[in-house]
Amino acid sequence: MTSTARTSYTLIPNQKYRRSNRHSRQHCDIVDTDPQSLSTLGYFKTLPLEIFQMLLNYLSVKDISMLCMVSKTIGNRLITYISTPSGNRRLLLQDFHNIELPGKKEGSYILEHYKSLGLLLKRCTLLLPTKDRLKYIHKILSEVSCFKFNGCPSPLHCLGLQCYGVFLQILTAGWDELECHRVFNFLSELSNLPRKVQTVVSSKPGSARKLELRIRLFCRSVFLNHWIHRSDSAFWLTRILKPWPMVNQARLLYIIFGPVSSLDGHVVWQKMIEGPTDETSLKGLADAIKLLYDTEAREWTADDVISLVDELSVVPREWLMENNARLLILSGNNICFTFMASKAVNGRAFELARLVVFLALVCEKDLYCMDWAVKMMQKVCKVFSTPGERNNFLQSVENAFAHIIMDMLQAVLSGDRDEEDISFLNLFHLINAQANFHKEILYLTMRSNS
Repeated sequence: MTSTARTSYTLIPNQKYRRSNRHSRQHCDIVDTDPQSLSTLGYFKTLPLEIFQMLLNYLSVKDISMLCMVSKTIGNRLITYISTPSGNRRLLLQDFHNIELPGKKEGSYILEHYKSLGLLLKRCTLLLPTKDRLKYIHKILSEVSCFKFNGCPSPLHCLGLQCYGVFLQILTAGWDELECHRVFNFLSELSNLPRKVQTVVSSKPGSARKLELRIRLFCRSVFLNHWIHRSDSAFWLTRILKPWPMVNQARLLYIIFGPVSSLDGHVVWQKMIEGPTDETSLKGLADAIKLLYDTEAREWTADDVISLVDELSVVPREWLMENNARLLILSGNNICFTFMASKAVNGRAFELARLVVFLALVCEKDLYCMDWAVKMMQKVCKVFSTPGERNNFLQSVENAFAHIIMDMLQAVLSGDRDEEDISFLNLFHLINAQANFHKEILYLTMRSNS
């Protein structure tokens, strides 16, 4: 799929869906007076509705979800029970901030409860068209404020959105893509997500910090974090990103997966600009890039992903080259090579040479095998169409090593040392990186000659 710029959220063709051709009834107002319907209740037909609902209090949510599969009539009675005040109190647990109950693994009990509830509502609404299912489920869940985009005053310490996410994962498991499109559009419209995203991607980074945090938590907890299969994760991430131009996709990707403050959870925009960062700060971005590059992410081409990485490296301004190199290494061999080959094909040999230097520096700092950097350079050399272009590139690599070492030496000699002597340490690592890089080249040359 090409990365066409759009400014509205995903639109769905006016088609019939798998469940749309099934007739539904307004189940909440059903009274089981038909003799044939009553006969499907079996022994339960002798019980008044109130007693039937009292019995449900002795069943687990999983057991109730099994019971609703017995017959359509029992399913309708269960739907009526879910809508009652006692059913609401029983099923819509809201201990989202009390995550350390005695004898319970942190938050696990309430997450498991909402998985079971997702299965219950999935089975109860099985015969309804997708649109009606979503409306009914929203009516049930709308009472829970922590499920709403701005509903919880303390979102960083709340499991509400995570519970909503596991509920959604169970509910939509096995649905086809067109139905999941409709789910995403329904939730986007309900939360006004497109307008909120428009605000943060068109504003100065960090000027809407609370909204950035809300978008990050909502997208990750509701749409992204709970899928088992990579294809599902890629589908939902694509729904979030694809409606926007590439430059906004990069900004949004940084908001959702970029580094955040350990104190208040807000996105740290200057992290990639002010100094070298660590793997932890880049892992989320690298994993997202790998997800989109995966063959199962059918709506993304290799060019799309490489363009996204290119745009990401200037969010909010141009990153330090070391951070670029570290992101490429974490993103995997295929993405790293494709990114470097793109620069080679487009005549950006000088940028490519500097990147090789910083790949070697990251390998030295993070204790990766240096022969990986040499083999990657060797592979990129094959992209150049003539021996002259290849020789110019190799000369540029050597020049880049010399220039960057001189720049770092100048920083050391300037005398502006901090407590950790970061400038001196960078120079130390780079000189060692150059030595180990050339050592691997010598080994490679000697092996090929013998």
